[in-house]
Amino acid sequence: MGINYTALLPEISLSLMGILIMLLTPFIPKARQNRLGYLAQVGMALAFICVVMEWGQRDLALFDMIFQDSFGQFCKMFFLFVSSVIIFISMNYLEQEKLFHGEFFALLLFATVGMFLMATSADLVMTFLGLELLSISTYVLTGFKVGERKSSEAAWKYFLLGAFSTAFLLYGIAFVYGATGSTKYLQIAEVIPASQKYPLMLLLGLGLMVVGFGFKIALAPFHIWTPDVYEGAPIPITAHLAVGAKAASFLALVRILYQVLPDLSQHWQAVLWVSAVLTMAIGNIAALTQGNLKRMLAYSSIAHAGYLLVGLTAHSPLGTQSILFYLLAYALMTLGAFTVVQIVGRQKEQDLSIEDYSGLGYRNPFLGITLSVFLISLAGIPVTAGFMGKLFLLAAAVESQMYWLVVMTVLASAIGIYYYLRVIVYMYMGELKKEEIPITIPTPMRVLIAILVLGTLYLGVLPGAFLSLAREAVSF
Repeated sequence: MGINYTALLPEISLSLMGILIMLLTPFIPKARQNRLGYLAQVGMALAFICVVMEWGQRDLALFDMIFQDSFGQFCKMFFLFVSSVIIFISMNYLEQEKLFHGEFFALLLFATVGMFLMATSADLVMTFLGLELLSISTYVLTGFKVGERKSSEAAWKYFLLGAFSTAFLLYGIAFVYGATGSTKYLQIAEVIPASQKYPLMLLLGLGLMVVGFGFKIALAPFHIWTPDVYEGAPIPITAHLAVGAKAASFLALVRILYQVLPDLSQHWQAVLWVSAVLTMAIGNIAALTQGNLKRMLAYSSIAHAGYLLVGLTAHSPLGTQSILFYLLAYALMTLGAFTVVQIVGRQKEQDLSIEDYSGLGYRNPFLGITLSVFLISLAGIPVTAGFMGKLFLLAAAVESQMYWLVVMTVLASAIGIYYYLRVIVYMYMGELKKEEIPITIPTPMRVLIAILVLGTLYLGVLPGAFLSLAREAVSF
C-alpha cells in the first residue's frame, strides 16, 4: 500500500499546469489571456505521454484508491482527446465572444482531472471526489458568460440539480458501506457472494447510486435539466457536458456495476433496460419539435445516452467494448457538430435556430458538407462511425438475448433520422439567406473540423483497430 506517483503522473501534470495558469493569469494582459490555451494544451500533451508510458501496467495507487489498468488508461486517452478539442475550440470561442479569462482553461484542466479520477477510482469515496471536482469546475464554466441571463440561469439549474443528484449518490455510498463495511471496490466485491440473499440496505445503495449517476448522464427520467443547461452554457462547455462529463459519469458507472456489483446484475439490468427505452424514446421524440440547434443536440445527447445503456445492460465483454467504441464515435461526431454550430452561431450565439442554416450548403460548402457528415453519423447511417457504433451495441444486446431491447433501439434510431436529416434539408433545400457578412473560418478550425470528419468516416469504414484497442481495455 502506497501512493505510487508513477500511476498518478497524468493527474499531477494536469493539476500543476492548471495551477500555473491560475498563477499566470493576473500578470498577463486581458487581450492575451486566450493564449494560455496553448499552455493548457502543453499540459494535455504531457499527460498523454504519461498515459502512454504506463499503458499495459496493472497496479493500485494512492493507498489502493486508484486503479492502474488498461480500462483506466483507455479512458484517460479518451478524456485527453475530448478536452484537447474543447480547449482548442474554446480559444476561438473566447476570442469571438471577447471573454478574456485565462482561468477558463485552468477549470477545464481541473475538470479533466476529475474525469480521470472517476474512471480510475478503486474506492467509492474517490469516485465522489472525482465527480465533485468535475462538477464544481463545470458549474463555473456553465455560467462563464457573466451578464447573460441564459448562462446564469443554466449555471444555477445545473448547480441545484447537480447538488440534488450528489445527495442521492452520497446516500447510496453510505448504504453500500453500511451493508458491506467498506467503500473499496475490491473489498465490496469480495463481500457480496453470488449465492447471498442481498440485504435491503445494499439494494437501496445500488438504486440510489444509479439515480445519482443517472442525473449526471441525463438518463430518463432524470434528464429534465439538460436542454436548458445545454442551451444557456457557452458552446464549448455544452460540448464538454455532452461528451466529457457524460462519458466520465457513464464510465464510472460501468466500472462500479461490472467490477463491484456484477452479482447484482439481475436487479440493475432490469432497471437499466427500462431506463434505456425511456431515454431513447424521450430524447428522440422531444428532439423532433426543437427549433434551436443547441436544444436539438441536447435531446440528441439524451437519446445517445440511451444507446450506450443498451451496451451496459447487455452485461458482457462485447457490451463493454461496444460502449468504449461508441463513446469514441460519439465524441468525434458530437464535437464536430458543436464546432460547426459555434462557427455559424457567430458572436453572442445569435444564429442557432435551424432556419439560420437555410442555404448553408451553398453559402459555405465546407461547413455544409462537414455538418452533414456529422449529422448523418449521429443518425447512424452506414459508412460512418455512428452506424458502426450502434451495430456493435446491437450485437451485444443480441448476444445477451435482449431482442426486445434491440427492436426498441432500432425504432428509436429510425425516429432520430428525421430530425437530423431535417437540418440537412434546410442547408440544401431551404431558402438562401442574403448574407451581409460572410462566415469566416480560421484555418486552425478548418483543420480541426477536417480531422473530426476523417475520424468519423475512418471509424465507419475501418473500425477494427479501435475495436481491438477497446477489447484490450476491457480487463477489469
